[in-house]
Amino acid sequence: MSDKATAELSFVNPDYTETKAKLDEIGPGMCLAKWTQTTIHLQMGQTHSCHHPSTHKIPVAELKRNPSALHNTKFKKLKRKEMLEGKRPCECDYCWAVEDNSKQFSDRVFKSNEMWSKPHYDEIKELGWREDFNPKYVEVAFSNQCNFACSYCGPSFSSKWAAEAQKYGAYPTTEKFNDLESIKQEGKMPIHHKEHNPYVEAFWRWWPELYNDLHTFRITGGEPLLSKDTWKVLDYIIEHPNPNKKLNLAINSNLGIPDNLVDKLIEKIKRIEDEERVNEFIIFTSVDGWGKQAEYIRNGLEFNKFWDNINKVLSACPRVNVTVMSTFNALSVPSYYSLVNGIYKLKKDYSSTDRYWTSAVFLDTSYLRYPKHQTIQVLPKYWAEDILHVAQYVDYLGIPKFDNRLVGYSDVEIQKIKRTYDWMNAFIPEQQLKRQRYNFGKFFKAHDERRDTDFCKTFPELEDFYNDCLEINL
Repeated sequence: MSDKATAELSFVNPDYTETKAKLDEIGPGMCLAKWTQTTIHLQMGQTHSCHHPSTHKIPVAELKRNPSALHNTKFKKLKRKEMLEGKRPCECDYCWAVEDNSKQFSDRVFKSNEMWSKPHYDEIKELGWREDFNPKYVEVAFSNQCNFACSYCGPSFSSKWAAEAQKYGAYPTTEKFNDLESIKQEGKMPIHHKEHNPYVEAFWRWWPELYNDLHTFRITGGEPLLSKDTWKVLDYIIEHPNPNKKLNLAINSNLGIPDNLVDKLIEKIKRIEDEERVNEFIIFTSVDGWGKQAEYIRNGLEFNKFWDNINKVLSACPRVNVTVMSTFNALSVPSYYSLVNGIYKLKKDYSSTDRYWTSAVFLDTSYLRYPKHQTIQVLPKYWAEDILHVAQYVDYLGIPKFDNRLVGYSDVEIQKIKRTYDWMNAFIPEQQLKRQRYNFGKFFKAHDERRDTDFCKTFPELEDFYNDCLEINL
């Protein structure tokens, strides 16, 4: 894409430029999220600052004397030290790739610009790296219990995936995708949700202290609404009003759960909102395409039921907002235009000044990096034009500068879709690309055999590419 084309796609919020400049005063690798944000996978005893770096193990011994070590691990403190010294921690390569390969802002800028980060800039700069810091944005997964088996997911985050891997073994790709023995060796084998979990125990010891100072608390999974701990959190918030009433509460859900659980969720949301227990309530849900293609990617999804449930929640809860998390992967490309249109309609149908955000629905697009055989980079380069057209279309549907309309795509939504185009056009060595395409064919052939699906019928646009992948020999 030319510089001109990039510039014409959207207006860039000057706040991001200012935030990046302040971060760079400390160093080109500085990111406030290393202090202010944490994602904790209690089902396997691992954590990371945000979802981009690889997870690392939480030492149980540290938790016995300090439950905040769920976040403030020795490993993470050393990465904070690197940032303060002007270094770029290698585990944060997702952001370095964005900054080095495109003209877009990376997530270190977006995350550091958030209200749960930006006000703490001076405090963090003064605090240094050795001291504990209670995060303001916390994501917690209590278990891997899940009724979906998304193509790019795995046993660590889905009990349905774990059952399939137990039955059939690893997929016949070169890296033995979702091999249970490898997962055990990496320390990522989840603790069964019915067994004692020392990490969940530590969380509930830390929770009363953490709760009073939180900006955002988000429950992930698995499928969180299948976990008893999720409902325990909701009941705690109802029974213990947050002193500052500034808590933003978020729950991930595939919204493919039984109707009684959707109704129970709506009941809890209404109670929390009516009694003003939180500042805002957000539902995060996921979809990566449209219709039957979305169902193929996210095995277990019934698309029409999923879309009906989004409408049901938005209709019943007039203040709640929904963020659609979309992991842009190779199979997303053919139907992403339809998804963008569908979300835009939701924006129009449910936008209201009564909501926390006037636009009821937000599209959060990230591009898949792992497994490599399912990323958009495996596709022939001519598919990049389709991604560019989607980016241009979303930009057209964007909210113009200084416009007060209630609907439209925001700067951040537009920027994140633009990044997928840059990501696809990044250089990949020929031999590496050949291996990824070989694995693409091997994986989806086995996928069809194990799950009674039909790749070519579902993705006729990709049939020739798929067949070419099957012909590759290494």
